[in-house]
Amino acid sequence: MSTTTAVAPLTTADAEALVTAAHQAAEAAGVTVSVTVLDAGGHLLAFRRDDCAVLISGETSTRKAYTALQLDAPTADLVEVVQPGGLFHTLPTALDRPLLFIAGGVPVRRGGRLIGAVGVGGGAPEQDHSFATAAVEALV
Repeated sequence: MSTTTAVAPLTTADAEALVTAAHQAAEAAGVTVSVTVLDAGGHLLAFRRDDCAVLISGETSTRKAYTALQLDAPTADLVEVVQPGGLFHTLPTALDRPLLFIAGGVPVRRGGRLIGAVGVGGGAPEQDHSFATAAVEALV
């Protein structure tokens, strides 16, 4: 008989910690951002946009989180596979879903299981990825 260990879902407290850590990393770099946290079902748990962050960063942070969640991979790792000639070249237009293949979305795992995702928008793609990664690494 196989036993399965229960993994605690992403909580609102976890989501707030992710938002805070991402914003602290961005603030330290002098970048204004939006941060979105989704649970494993793709439901919004937390969102915050800095006062001076570009308005579209709210949408991009959410789409990055959604893409990282649905494909269970950092969006930074997916950029090349959707380019012309890439393995998933047609994926961005094949689905009627808010996917965005720009660095800044990172899955959140606990006990090896996918429990949500965080997305950051507003900086350069590499910056957004580093802020999202810092947030996930800070989650205890």
